[in-house]
Amino acid sequence: MNIDHLKTFCLIVEEGSITAAAKLSFLSQPAVTRQLHQLESYYGTLLFERAKGKLKITKTGEMLYPIAKSIVKDFQLSKEIIQQAKNSYNQVLNVGASFTIGEFLLPKMLGDFKNLYPETNVTLTIKNTPGILEDLSEDVIDIALVEGHVEDGEFSVEKFSDDYLILVCPPNHPWDGEIPVEALKTERMIWREPHSGTRHIVENFLKENGILHEIESYMVLGSMQAIKSAVEAGLGISIMPKLVVKRELELGLIKKVDMKGVHLTRSLWMVRKNQRFQKEALQQFVTLIHEKYTENQDT
Repeated sequence: MNIDHLKTFCLIVEEGSITAAAKLSFLSQPAVTRQLHQLESYYGTLLFERAKGKLKITKTGEMLYPIAKSIVKDFQLSKEIIQQAKNSYNQVLNVGASFTIGEFLLPKMLGDFKNLYPETNVTLTIKNTPGILEDLSEDVIDIALVEGHVEDGEFSVEKFSDDYLILVCPPNHPWDGEIPVEALKTERMIWREPHSGTRHIVENFLKENGILHEIESYMVLGSMQAIKSAVEAGLGISIMPKLVVKRELELGLIKKVDMKGVHLTRSLWMVRKNQRFQKEALQQFVTLIHEKYTENQDT
């Protein structure tokens, strides 16, 4: 029995068939079957059985899978650590982010990182928060930057900044200075989609103030960029992350209006797996965030 046998076993479990496992491992189907039989011989038990022509994992197979997965992962980690120690480690940093952070904060952040560490290869994945956390759990990415708070013992979660949600309107809108929250009832609101974290915060705020049901939901758009363009074109108002509209505010394309007694904030989170060893590129990236980006976005 060797590590390849365990890798093959995990692939069969995850793909559900010997044929699919063979394709992914670039082996022949007989070779994969042989490795499985050798593993079963080593443990002295069947790991799969066929039921109605389909491969079905046995109870002992179910017991072995999480252990085998951990062994394979630790073995890969051991190779990376030794390669790094021998100065032959090809540094790669895989970063994942939720949409707002990925589109409006990370480009500058990764640019700063590449200026400091040009030899490091960087990839960026942008998804909603659940999708990004799934990628982190499956080791597709090394670190996740998300807007929604994460509670999971599998992860190390650290707040790295704040972002304000602000009311924005077209530059020629008659609003000026500070307005009461009730003034929103007379305007056309432009929203993100119903499952958006930003929309959830805004809806809760309006509900707490007793005016959610009186707000005209004029338009629902699937991206922050589309909402900014709609506000700029005079189609309505919106409550958006300041991080997203900073450039448009500076250029005067849209206008920020304060709401009396209202301060809507949300936290930005850095999420990593709880691991004793982490690649050097990840440590360097986290250090950059701590030194340059752990601050209040309102400054």
